[in-house]
Amino acid sequence: MSDDAELTRWVVHGERLLYDNRWIRLGLADVEIPGGERFEHHVVHLDRAAIAVVLDEQDRVLMMWRHRFVFDRWGWELPGGLIESGEDPMVTALREVEEETGYRPAGLERLVSYQPMAGMVDSEHILFVGRGAEQVGKPEGEVEADRLEWIPMSEVPEMIARGDIWTSGTLIGLLQAQVWLNGRGRG
Repeated sequence: MSDDAELTRWVVHGERLLYDNRWIRLGLADVEIPGGERFEHHVVHLDRAAIAVVLDEQDRVLMMWRHRFVFDRWGWELPGGLIESGEDPMVTALREVEEETGYRPAGLERLVSYQPMAGMVDSEHILFVGRGAEQVGKPEGEVEADRLEWIPMSEVPEMIARGDIWTSGTLIGLLQAQVWLNGRGRG
């Protein structure tokens, strides 16, 4: 690490828990910024999530049309969910695809991991990609999607431009899957 990087590094002196439940932990961190100013900063901790891009041999991606009540907005999303404590993220991705869509992927490989809002939220998302899936049943549990479709990857840019694809995991997953397709995913 360069000396310049050290000049911008924040020091965390501790963190106290303000709220905690199964879904979210809210803390107040005691931080010091370069120059010596010290203050409290909110930090949100969420469980890690696994998201899967499942493609068929025609370069179509398995997607779900979902309503998100927080924004009262519909959009196309990739299957995924929270990683259970001690669970391998790939196992989560495989399980979530099957639960949410009724399809079992032939296999997945890790694409990338990212933090969707690094300034104050800790919520690692891990993306996987794979080719091929077998329909083994119907979606399980709570209503996950209004409908499922295999959408041609060639239509994705226009869907993004229209606002039909707008969630971070789906946007990043589809863009990374395109890179994968242009490289090693063709073989």
